[in-house]
Amino acid sequence: MLIEFRVQNFRSLRDDNVLSLVASSDKTLKKTNVTETGIASLPRVLRTVGIYGANASGKSNLIHAIAVMRAIVLQSAGIQLGQPFNVQPFGLDSQFMDEPTEFEITFMRDGMRYQFGFSLKPARIVSEWLIVYKTAQPQSWYFRKHKVSNEDEYKFGSHFQGQRQLWRSSTRPNALFLSTAVQLNSEQLKPVFDWFVRLQVAEHGGIPIVEGIHPLEFTLNHLQQDDSIRQAITEFLSGADIAISEIEISKEKGFKQALTFDAAGNIGSSRQETEILVPKFVHSTAKGRALFNFGDESEGTQRLFMLAGPLFEILRTGSVLFVDELDRSLHALLVRQLIEMFQNPSLNPAGAQLVFTTHDTSLLSGDLLRRDQIWFVEKDEDQASRLYPLTDFAPRKNEALERGYLFGRYGAIPILTHQMTIPDGKESKG
Repeated sequence: MLIEFRVQNFRSLRDDNVLSLVASSDKTLKKTNVTETGIASLPRVLRTVGIYGANASGKSNLIHAIAVMRAIVLQSAGIQLGQPFNVQPFGLDSQFMDEPTEFEITFMRDGMRYQFGFSLKPARIVSEWLIVYKTAQPQSWYFRKHKVSNEDEYKFGSHFQGQRQLWRSSTRPNALFLSTAVQLNSEQLKPVFDWFVRLQVAEHGGIPIVEGIHPLEFTLNHLQQDDSIRQAITEFLSGADIAISEIEISKEKGFKQALTFDAAGNIGSSRQETEILVPKFVHSTAKGRALFNFGDESEGTQRLFMLAGPLFEILRTGSVLFVDELDRSLHALLVRQLIEMFQNPSLNPAGAQLVFTTHDTSLLSGDLLRRDQIWFVEKDEDQASRLYPLTDFAPRKNEALERGYLFGRYGAIPILTHQMTIPDGKESKG
C-alpha cells in the first residue's frame, strides 16, 4: 500500500516533490475510491491518482523516477564495483549539478509502515535510511552516510537485528545496504525488498512487465494455465466492445527476445529460437465468425490484451502500478473502465493502487475521481517541474473541474502564445 513518494534533483524535478496517496477527510466515494489502513494517524489511502500536465511538463520524469528507484533497489547489489548510476540531476542550474539525487518512499505491508530512502551521485550511494513504524512511534533501523574520508558511517537501531557488520562490510559504494543485506539473507529487510519486486512501472504508454516476462507472454501463460482467467480476459475484451468471443492459443516456432535493465541504466538483450505461444482471436457477429491473428488486431486491442494478464495479477496481489500515458491508444471510456476496476472493491479486494499520467480531461467530469485524487505537474520560469494537488485550490464539491482545468484555473496547461502560420511554399525573392 503506497502512502507517499518523494523525489528531488532528478531531471526536471529539481526541488523536493511529494506525491501523497493519503486520502483527505472528504467522504465522497469513500466506499470505492479509498482503502482503510487501520492506522489512526492516516486512516485511509487512495486507490487511484491521476496526474495532469502539459507536454514536457515533467509527468514522465516522475514516473521514470519511481522506475529508477525500483531498479536500483532490485539490482544495485549485482552491478560491478565502480559502475556508475545513470542518474541525471537538474541540468539548468549549476548549483544542482553536483548535488545528489534523492528518492524516498513510504508504504505499508502486513500492518507495518516503512519509510525508506536514499540519495546518490553517479559514482556512489551518498546516504540511505530506513524508518519503521510498528506502532505510532518510529524505529530507526539504520542510517548510512558517506563521509569525506571515503568511508560510510552506519548507525543501527536496536530493533534491527542480524549480521549487521557482515552486511555493512559487504556493501559496495555503488550498492544499497538494503539490497546487499537481502542478498545475504536478512529476513527483516526482505519485506521491503519484496515490496519493490511487486511494484510495477509502465513508462511511455507501455505495459507493466511482471516477473521479468514480456506482457504478451505473461498473459498467454495465464490463459493457458487457468480457464477462469481465460474467461475473465475474454469478458474484459468483450466488455470493451471488442467483438471477441473466444481466444485460441497455438504453439509455433519463433524467436523470443528478452530485454534486461540494470541499475546503472544499461540495456541488454538476448534472442533465441524456441517454441512460442501465439494467440488467435475469434470474432463473432450475427452473420458469421472469423479467426484473426494477433497482428491483425488494432493497436488498442493488442495493448488491452497484453495489459489484461499483468492487470489481473496486480489486482490479485494488491500491488502498486505506475503508468505513464494511460490513455495511449485507448478510448476514453476504456480508460475509465480500467480506473473503475481499481476502484471496485469486489474486483480489487487486496487494495491494489494505480497512479497514472494522462491528458484525458473527460476523467475530471462526473463521479469517477475525488478531488484529492487529481494532481498536476507544471514547469516554472527556471524550467523546474512542480508537482501539486488539486486540493491546493480548495475547489467546491460541484465545481466543473474539466472546464476549470482547460481554462487554466489550476495551471499545468500549455501556454499558447504564438499564432501559427502555414508557409505558402513560394521562395522569397532576394
